[in-house]
Amino acid sequence: MEWRQSGLKVVFTNGVFDLLHRGHVEYLAEARSLGDRLVVGVNDDQSTRALGKGPDRPLNPVDDRLVVLAGLEAVDLLVPFHEETPLELITLLRPQVLVKGGDYTEEEVVGAAEVRADGGEVVLVRLRKGHSTSNLLERVRESS
Repeated sequence: MEWRQSGLKVVFTNGVFDLLHRGHVEYLAEARSLGDRLVVGVNDDQSTRALGKGPDRPLNPVDDRLVVLAGLEAVDLLVPFHEETPLELITLLRPQVLVKGGDYTEEEVVGAAEVRADGGEVVLVRLRKGHSTSNLLERVRESS
């Protein structure tokens, strides 16, 4: 990747980002603060369904999710992917920092071993309590 070759520290994270909310924005800003460029892998509709998020997910198609994420200052590059995990993308990009939410352990983070073997680090970012898509959907369903 050209950024890495020019000495910039590349950070990678991934997710569905179905209903963008405060938790997402703060998570992405924190991930971006760990380096010079933030690359975000976004599960396409097929891989989102494969994750078992529910029969009605994603609520927003991947093209819409990409447009919304592109409007965030923290995000430098978006890459949709259709595989069940972003391992192929991580292997191709070779980020120096791999970020996931604190609901994971390092052992559960896909690509962690590959990033560490390449001299990089894995960072688990604390999640903001009460700020999740699942919580938001639950509140919407309760109010209906």
